[in-house]
Amino acid sequence: MKLIILLLTFISSLSNTTINELPADVNNPKVNIEKTKGKAKEALSFCKANNFSTEFCILIDMSLHSGLNRFFVYDLQKDSIINSFLVGHGCCDNPWSLDSSKDAPVFSNKDGSHCSSLGKYKLGARGHSDWGIKVKYFMHGLEPTNSNALARTIVFHSWDMVSDKEVYPDGTPEGWGCPTISNNNMKKIDPKIKSSTKPVLMWIYK
Repeated sequence: MKLIILLLTFISSLSNTTINELPADVNNPKVNIEKTKGKAKEALSFCKANNFSTEFCILIDMSLHSGLNRFFVYDLQKDSIINSFLVGHGCCDNPWSLDSSKDAPVFSNKDGSHCSSLGKYKLGARGHSDWGIKVKYFMHGLEPTNSNALARTIVFHSWDMVSDKEVYPDGTPEGWGCPTISNNNMKKIDPKIKSSTKPVLMWIYK
């Protein structure tokens, strides 16, 4: 009888607890909205100064675990995230297609490194890809940290192995340096990039 009373008391206490009072999972980092907004503000200034699209940009926060959404399509006019997707990064010296560096990626601008590169990119011509939905965008590195992107054939494309939704605590499969999203998510963003009358900014940072 005492056990039943204790159980009922425990259930009653849970019913009076709000979601915000429940302990957070400290091992599951979430998006820092203020950081993202700060990057978007910088991105807008850059886009205005360099005749890029001021309607939207793409922000990729590599400080986040690769099993979490860290690819943000950002509305620069409304100052808000339109879409958030998973995105893969380069495997570097790790095995291709695994998630070996899901929480600690390494970056390099060196040809043959198989690493992703940090910095601002101009999304260039739309072309045919051998991967995903067969669409790719050439990436022009605009900083010393990513100046070899075009020569390294670093492009933005989709990949069958990337999930539509978060997979944390697992990570997103790693390729040879290209930012890769799922096929369905590429279908969402491709028309928006293709119809832009000005170059679109992609900014990869940590």
